[in-house]
Amino acid sequence: VHLVESGGGLVYAGGSLRLSCAASGMIFSINSMNWSRQAPGKQRELVAGITSGGITNYADSVKCRFAISRDKAKNPVYLQMNILQTEETAFYYCHAAIVSIPFRTTREYWGPGTQVTVSS
Repeated sequence: VHLVESGGGLVYAGGSLRLSCAASGMIFSINSMNWSRQAPGKQRELVAGITSGGITNYADSVKCRFAISRDKAKNPVYLQMNILQTEETAFYYCHAAIVSIPFRTTREYWGPGTQVTVSS
């Protein structure tokens, strides 16, 4: 199983970016899919998540600015980020709870991450 993020890059403060994450491999089902970020010198923090049923949750700092979604097939997952701030410069990681085949074991998988840089 592999997760790959895309859509990172450089944006000016107040701008928007849309991140995508696609899972591939020996997948039976995908449960929750999430985005976390880690800024230099800071701990990794959970930004947003979405369950297989479409229930979403957000960090307080991004509510009303970020939106997580997934298509009907539940893969890929997107993170629309609006009104980005310089302090949100970080590596953004997609991670998901995936049931893999053939043994239908569940574990969390992480993508390699994508850099988001917000310039003033």
